[in-house]
Amino acid sequence: MKNCSKLLSLIFSLWLTGCATTPVKPPPIKDGPLDYEVDVSTIPDASPKEEPRSRYGNPASYQVNGRSYSTLSSSKNYRERGIASWYGTKFHGQYTSSREPYNMLAMTAAHKSLPLPTYVRVTNLENGRQVVVKVNDRGPFEANRIIDLSYAAAKKLGITQRGTGLVEVVALDPSKAETAGQYASQEVSQTKQTHPTLYMQIGSFSQLTNAEQLAQRVRLLTTRTVRVKTVQQAEKSFYRVQIGPLTNVAESDVLHQKLSSEKLGRPLTLIE
Repeated sequence: MKNCSKLLSLIFSLWLTGCATTPVKPPPIKDGPLDYEVDVSTIPDASPKEEPRSRYGNPASYQVNGRSYSTLSSSKNYRERGIASWYGTKFHGQYTSSREPYNMLAMTAAHKSLPLPTYVRVTNLENGRQVVVKVNDRGPFEANRIIDLSYAAAKKLGITQRGTGLVEVVALDPSKAETAGQYASQEVSQTKQTHPTLYMQIGSFSQLTNAEQLAQRVRLLTTRTVRVKTVQQAEKSFYRVQIGPLTNVAESDVLHQKLSSEKLGRPLTLIE
């Protein structure tokens, strides 16, 4: 019995030594790209197909960092323009909101409100490149972003170096018998735009007086042009307070933060 105890102690000691000398690669602290080159042109776009809603990631509403979000009841007719970001090594292999492991080399994306899963076509409005991705995650929760792309999708669109891109996101109908390539080539003439213009909208009003009052306050905070744009919707006039054109996403982020800290309106990035 005594010899058995010594043997067990020896085995345990060797096991501890092995653990101590075996290098363990810690998870990356900061997000980023792969440390080797990948030809993303060989990675096919996501292929839209009819699927039931995920059991996970589709609450009617949820909160992140004290802010409330709602899940859309349907992705039908969804179309939005805004700023895209991407995520990579820090999250690779971790569970997404739908409980699918995140693969930075798959054609996927995160969205705050679209049902999971939803297939979308994303167009880079600055170079016309398009991809089809499967939305299977929630995010991005950084202000001033509308979609978080996988590394592969972002690289295909040409936005990994800069970190962000001006995009249009359109939900696709999987019931249509089309290939991913056909989905990606639809409406190119409507979405391709090599010189998109960036604006920041602070509010929309039914009364011109209210819009002018907000515009006057905002003019004290920026050297950029502040305009009140009249828009007709359903035979009604709306007056939108907007700043711009802006130079780039970095300027838009700074302005968004400044307006939010001043509690002026609801800052929203627009692309024309």
